[in-house]
Amino acid sequence: MIVGAAALELHVHGSRSLKQKRGVVRSIVRRLRNRFNVSVAEVGGQDTWQHAVLGLSAAGAEAPIVRRVLEQALAYAEDLHLAEIIFTDVEILELPWRESEAEDLPWRESEAEDLPWRESEAEDLPWRESEAEDLPWRESEGEER
Repeated sequence: MIVGAAALELHVHGSRSLKQKRGVVRSIVRRLRNRFNVSVAEVGGQDTWQHAVLGLSAAGAEAPIVRRVLEQALAYAEDLHLAEIIFTDVEILELPWRESEAEDLPWRESEAEDLPWRESEAEDLPWRESEAEDLPWRESEGEER
């Protein structure tokens, strides 16, 4: 599994209050999330009027694709011209996930027989089909409203 992280440092010119800066930052965050399907959060400069740092992240199966998505998102943020881009950085992390490791996970089929909701123990559950007829909302299913 590949995880990419990017940092985007912004200078919001003309901002005279936190409210004005947050409006610009929220607009950038919303547009990046909608267009590129990345996670975005303001991670620095929350108490300054004109400075903000955004963190972006994306996950995928291939490093070039994850890097390209993050770089396109950073370029898009700059093309918006809502704030001056001071600094950008992209880092890619490869997590050691292999299909062979999945065999040891507790939800493997061989161990699923021991789970309480299996057929052998389902007879004791209160929502069995035979008891479902007694439920109050079952009476009104046939009636028209």
